[in-house]
Amino acid sequence: MKEQLTKIIQEIEPEMISIRRQLHQYPELSGEEVHTSKLIQDKLKNYDIPFQTGFAGTGVLGIIKGNHSGKTVALRADMDALPITEMNQHSYCSTKSGKMHACGHDAHTAMLLAAGYTLNKLKEDIQGTVLLVFQPSEENAPVGGAKQMLEDGLFAEYTPDVIYGQHVWPSLPSGQVGVRDYEMMGASDRFRVVVKGKGGHASMPQDTTDAIIISNQMIASLQTIVSRNINPLEAAVLTIGKIEGGYRYNVIADQVTFEGTVRTYSSQVKERVKERLYQIINQTAAAYDGETEIEYLDGYPATINTPKWAGQVRLTASELFGEEAVPEVQPVLAGEDFSRFLEKYPGAFIWLGTQIQNADEQKPLHDPQFKLDEKALPKGAALLTKTALDTLVQLAEEE
Repeated sequence: MKEQLTKIIQEIEPEMISIRRQLHQYPELSGEEVHTSKLIQDKLKNYDIPFQTGFAGTGVLGIIKGNHSGKTVALRADMDALPITEMNQHSYCSTKSGKMHACGHDAHTAMLLAAGYTLNKLKEDIQGTVLLVFQPSEENAPVGGAKQMLEDGLFAEYTPDVIYGQHVWPSLPSGQVGVRDYEMMGASDRFRVVVKGKGGHASMPQDTTDAIIISNQMIASLQTIVSRNINPLEAAVLTIGKIEGGYRYNVIADQVTFEGTVRTYSSQVKERVKERLYQIINQTAAAYDGETEIEYLDGYPATINTPKWAGQVRLTASELFGEEAVPEVQPVLAGEDFSRFLEKYPGAFIWLGTQIQNADEQKPLHDPQFKLDEKALPKGAALLTKTALDTLVQLAEEE
């Protein structure tokens, strides 16, 4: 099986790289993935893989039925790009100013198509059904595309017993695989606060309520939530990323707006941070005779892997690439829309190492100079394929 799988992956590899580069040249933002979706549909037709559409606008569901009855495994890739202007220099740079695949979703789509091609060639060995989920709008936090796909009946006809997602990971050496039991990525909430005071001349502060002073006290106090209200053994981050206010040097501001994000793993910790955020902001405003408006957006939940299926990924990756290719990794507090699938179905989210050869020049995800090592993509496609096959075998043995 391993030799046969490798042979098919080698066969599809040039087309997989070509697909990735084509998507990279013509990126589409969340909700705009029309041409990306059409390319996926055209490839599925060419591969003789049935599919359904109409999920979250541009989402696609490929369906591969094996020659043997059994359970169902889903594999998911996201499709959308980011509102970033690319600053690389290579032959397939983005042709669209202000749009770039700076998070590797072009590679995710290409790898899933290659995995679909391979699985379809191996249908006689498949015990059950494999679903190929091409998801739009992953970058559109806190709304995302996963929830809308589910609401649109993504799994109405075929319900997965297990689901997997994979993400390129530039901090891992090329071809290595990162997967954890339980926490993999964090919940990603965001908030916006408008602080209202009373403006006036800088020389007559007694006649004003300074919104900048109030905001300053709020922002400083908000940093005590993690250090004084959360157990040090729990993870939480509260960051203020943007602040706007004031008119000129000699005017006391009547309004300030600041925005930030809250990242957690535990739902209990999240609710505690949220509770204290409201208390601090409202009570500080009252103490300084100001007013506030708070907009808190609950974002993606934490990405929590099912230990059993994370273990299956480790086993499959070790068999394919060797145990040294599956190092222990720490979770991160970045958000991921795949979490909404894992809330409903058991499964695991996987990191695929794509670090470029000169690691010192590697830029992180969401950077305008982000690059990845395309030599890792065949390994990613092989891992998705073999993990789906191995999982179906495991599910069959449990019946």
